[in-house]
Amino acid sequence: MSILDTDLQERITGKELYSYQKGAISQIFEKFETAAKDYHLLYQLPTGGGKTVIFSEIVRQYLKNHNKKVLVMTHRIELCKQTSAMLTEFGVVNKVVNSTASLDDQNQYSCFVAMVETLNNRLQDDKLDISDVGLVIIDEAHYNSFNKLFKYFEKSFILGVTATPLSSNKNLPMKDNYNELITGETIQDLIDNEFLAQAETYKYDMGLTSLEVGANGDYTVKSSEDLYTSSNMLDTLVAAYRKHSEGKKTLIFNNGINTSIMVYHTFKTEGFPIMHLDNTATKKQRQHILDWFKNTPNAILTSVSILTTGFDEPTIDTIILNRATKSLTLYYQMIGRGSRILNNKSSFKVIDLGNNFYRFGPWGSDLDWQLIFRSPNYYMDRLQSDDEIENHFRRELSEEVRAEFPKSREVYFDIRDTYKTATSKGESSKVVLERSIAQHGYICIENSEDVYDALTLGKLLSDDIDSRIHEYAKCISKSTHNFLSWLKDDYKKKLRSYLLNNFDEVYEQIHGHPPPEED
Repeated sequence: MSILDTDLQERITGKELYSYQKGAISQIFEKFETAAKDYHLLYQLPTGGGKTVIFSEIVRQYLKNHNKKVLVMTHRIELCKQTSAMLTEFGVVNKVVNSTASLDDQNQYSCFVAMVETLNNRLQDDKLDISDVGLVIIDEAHYNSFNKLFKYFEKSFILGVTATPLSSNKNLPMKDNYNELITGETIQDLIDNEFLAQAETYKYDMGLTSLEVGANGDYTVKSSEDLYTSSNMLDTLVAAYRKHSEGKKTLIFNNGINTSIMVYHTFKTEGFPIMHLDNTATKKQRQHILDWFKNTPNAILTSVSILTTGFDEPTIDTIILNRATKSLTLYYQMIGRGSRILNNKSSFKVIDLGNNFYRFGPWGSDLDWQLIFRSPNYYMDRLQSDDEIENHFRRELSEEVRAEFPKSREVYFDIRDTYKTATSKGESSKVVLERSIAQHGYICIENSEDVYDALTLGKLLSDDIDSRIHEYAKCISKSTHNFLSWLKDDYKKKLRSYLLNNFDEVYEQIHGHPPPEED
């Protein structure tokens, strides 16, 4: 260790540690002293809780009290830079091992910060001496990309830190790489003590059964883009933004570049201030966009997952999940981008357009991380499927359409319940659609003065008809695209015929007198 290095390790840091952070550091140092030198310890703390602060202080104290070196691993270059800067704030001289760094002076350093892929290349080329590394810290340890490096550090103490100790790959559970999990404060504890902002979630019932799951266990980009670039989904997104977040700083997460670009053009056409960011942007473009987002009060930024980690913008008011995910980690990361507190900000909004709330529960719910760490498959296998989630939905008319039926106390029709009742009586499944058409016809006539009014109202029910047909198709387990298209067209023809042939009779049943004569 150099003289300069020693002086800095002795310097008292200006960073103030909170009591829960000090408690975590004490727990971890107790393991340093009592566990084996090659022990693998995992520490969990929610996004915004200050994991980097905690492990920076750990590095400072470790180097002061141990004659060993420290290596900190991250999975992205931005996190490398942020980690290096934080260590420097704690008085820890460190060297960033990137693709261009010269390692001729590595003997002068006791702390290294490296991105996983660069480190792997340097170790394969035998360019970095790790023989004296006593402590390895892995940031965002849930990423499986770190696993290939464990073989290089069989004699080192490994400390992994993460907000969500759950691997995205069921075949690579974290318990296989770590001996023990220590959990930190809960999200609710951090909210109650004003370290994090409270999430106000607005959830929409979304039809997602067309989504397909890929080899990585999450929804494929292609199936997501097929769904989320549709005019209906884009209209829903804009309407949700207008209702809950218009004029507020908003970050939109999408699954696929094409979706994000479509979102950009849709909002731009509506006159909203918006920019799009994905991983094809240059460093200069990215910085320009993020500076604009930071400094524009009503800015909208549509992106493709690249801002889930290593991005800290406390002025965000709203997070829109314009995608579905089966990854609990990604769900928590996306929402966590809005959780930073500010002087005048104690809460933020989450607009969920991917049924993620129904899948994982509210952000900040009391998850048993120890159980998830020990038995990840038990947790994952108990998550509801999209079919199970959507079975609980009560499809309602949009507010605009519902307003056109003011005389109707109830406009909802339960396809599933009607199907169960009919089949239990031995009736044909066809009676379900016949009764649905009759109910649609009734509310159209109930709110009309003549048959032409009723036909006009019938045309407004197109989305509701589509929803009922999809529910009916699930009941009869037949849902090919051609079959659904035929059913929808046939339904609309039969509804029109019902209104033309039954208007007078139904009108008289409702009002007790025939419809007024035309002039």
